Amino acid sequence: MLNLGRKQKLTVVKKVEFGVYLGESMEAGEKERVLLPAKQVPEGTKEGDVLEVFLYRDSSDRMIATSREPKLTLGGLAVLKVAQTGKVGAFLDWGLEKDLLLPFREQTVKVRTGDQVLVSLYIDKSSRLCATMKVYPFLKTDSSYVIGDTVEGLVYEVSENFGAFVAVDDRYSGLIPKREAQAGYKVGQRLKLRVTEVKEDGKLTLSARGKAYEQIREDAENVLQVIDEFAGVLPFDDKASPEVIQREFGLSKAAFKRAVGHLLKEKQIELRDGKIWIVRE
Repeated sequence: MLNLGRKQKLTVVKKVEFGVYLGESMEAGEKERVLLPAKQVPEGTKEGDVLEVFLYRDSSDRMIATSREPKLTLGGLAVLKVAQTGKVGAFLDWGLEKDLLLPFREQTVKVRTGDQVLVSLYIDKSSRLCATMKVYPFLKTDSSYVIGDTVEGLVYEVSENFGAFVAVDDRYSGLIPKREAQAGYKVGQRLKLRVTEVKEDGKLTLSARGKAYEQIREDAENVLQVIDEFAGVLPFDDKASPEVIQREFGLSKAAFKRAVGHLLKEKQIELRDGKIWIVRE
């Protein structure tokens, strides 16, 4: 069987002027053969030889073989560059002569020429190979990472309900939960993150924040700097709404309260009249 979107080893059934026809065996019928164009046929190839090729469709939607190495195969994952955009979607450079279509309906955000996008490869209803940015079902859950590990990942989707979905190492399933995703993450961002939980199903819970004791000090320094920008008197205290705290500090309310608590303990600030004051020596 000829497998669209996959690499496979096929036998040279017949040589012609414009290439060679390949099949699963020398007995393959005409409908069970695929053409490998002459410019990609290795020198000295003869009938009966076995060649490893990738099968896709050419610009006329005919199945064709190539000896080139695609950057993506069926069900796999790869970060590809947007070569151009058109009326039906975007076209990605995947190492073959014909660019790969990323339909509008398979884009989680609108992409532009030059963007780098994480995609998987699937066969659409018309038996054509297409790319999708909806990669959640294709991500693996068998990483060797443990709690506390530092990882790198690509944001591939942002949800108001759940947070920022991240492909760790472009292959493993991870999530920055909504409570942590306060920084306005965008699809395509590459981040250094910390593993805070490995769920039973292998999915990773992630945070951009450091270990608690390190992060409190860092947050406290930032809070102190912002208060100083308010001439040393913040016009609200730690009872302010989460929205106000997020707007001014980029922190969750819980993180802000921890930072304020640390500064109070260090006697660098004081709370008076619903405001936070820097203690000047």
